[in-house]
Amino acid sequence: PQYGLVFDAGSTHTALYIYRWPAGKENGTGIVSQVEACTVSGPGISSYADNPAGAGASLKPCLEKAMQIVPAEQQRDTPTYLGATAGMRLLREQNSTKAKQVFAEVSKTIGEYPVDFRGARILTGNEEGSFGWITVNYLLETLIKFSFAEQWEHPQDTEVLGALDLGGASTQITFQPGVTIEDKNTSVFFRLYGTDYPLYTHSYLCYGQTQALKMLLADLHKGSLTPQQISHPCYPTGYQENVTVADLYNSPCVHAPSTASPAQVLTVTGTGDPAACRTAIQKLFNSSCEANRTCGFNGVYQPPVRGQFFAFAGFYHTFHFLNLTSQQSLNDVNSTVETFCKKTWAELVGTFPQQKGYLHTYCSVAIYILTLLLDGYKFNAHTWSSIHFSRQAANTDIGWTLGFMLNFTNMIPTEALEQVKGHQAGLWAGAVSFIVL
Repeated sequence: PQYGLVFDAGSTHTALYIYRWPAGKENGTGIVSQVEACTVSGPGISSYADNPAGAGASLKPCLEKAMQIVPAEQQRDTPTYLGATAGMRLLREQNSTKAKQVFAEVSKTIGEYPVDFRGARILTGNEEGSFGWITVNYLLETLIKFSFAEQWEHPQDTEVLGALDLGGASTQITFQPGVTIEDKNTSVFFRLYGTDYPLYTHSYLCYGQTQALKMLLADLHKGSLTPQQISHPCYPTGYQENVTVADLYNSPCVHAPSTASPAQVLTVTGTGDPAACRTAIQKLFNSSCEANRTCGFNGVYQPPVRGQFFAFAGFYHTFHFLNLTSQQSLNDVNSTVETFCKKTWAELVGTFPQQKGYLHTYCSVAIYILTLLLDGYKFNAHTWSSIHFSRQAANTDIGWTLGFMLNFTNMIPTEALEQVKGHQAGLWAGAVSFIVL
């Protein structure tokens, strides 16, 4: 077998995915499997802006693990990539020099290992959405499948699936709309296995869950009557934390009021009010749209959602925690989230003692996800049932990394796969005639 390595350098953490496929079968498909997913300890590489060498060093334990899995004689032929997403997009906006230094250090570290390193780069939002879409459809065999007759076939009457991705700093929606896409900035075209796929895709920077919660807290701070006290309706009653102005406004997604001093400490107190939480989160979305257009939010063109969707990454993790990943109705989801959001901090800690680090954020993320899907992407009670919350398909994590590797190793041909025959047709005809004679 051959191997491939892809680092997913996200805004909150980095993971290394190790893939394997049979040698000499690049033109086949459905054969790439995930051997291992190694989570890099510590934050995302964009957090090392002031310590770029630390970003490189953080990757070493996962690279060591990969060297134990990939046989030594194949390591030099193992294509290795690092793709960074919205965390590095934001750092590049803030300080492009620091972003380059981080990339130089991670490239230097990977270059010390005997692999075929093909570079570190920042994915565009459209690439991130598109490669996630390829991953989902490749794993679920909607693009091509191996039939009982042992031939590669384009599946008949199979609709491709849409992809919904939620990271820490951005969120992506990608699907085949069935109408002409009016805005070329949101359009991407793939020809895979002889079939054309015109797709709608858009990535909203700052609308990943970490940055969205930061925008929410900044809004609550600006609207607070006492500038040093913030009442947070999405945090549970009885929960309190301190945050400095510098920490709250350390991202391009939020802009500090001119009156605030960076060292000032703000006290955030939870009030556990899901209705007020929903109202506060809805203010993050501008749903106005030009006449004669359909929009997602913030004036971005989006055709109506169509078909089945897989929602993964942050969408899955929060809904899995709340036991909402088995196709519950929208009414059931709303009532579960409301019940959870009304629990006090003491009740939550008593029920989930292991989850204490992020426990206070689950209510706000759940209501954020509902608002993003319903008010942002315009799903409704009827189309809600078309969303499948999932982390894996075919024992492989769903995300952009597999689609990225398939694309850059040219493992998905544009034209349909020809059936393999032992001899040319003329030889067979001659042989059969000879036998008959």
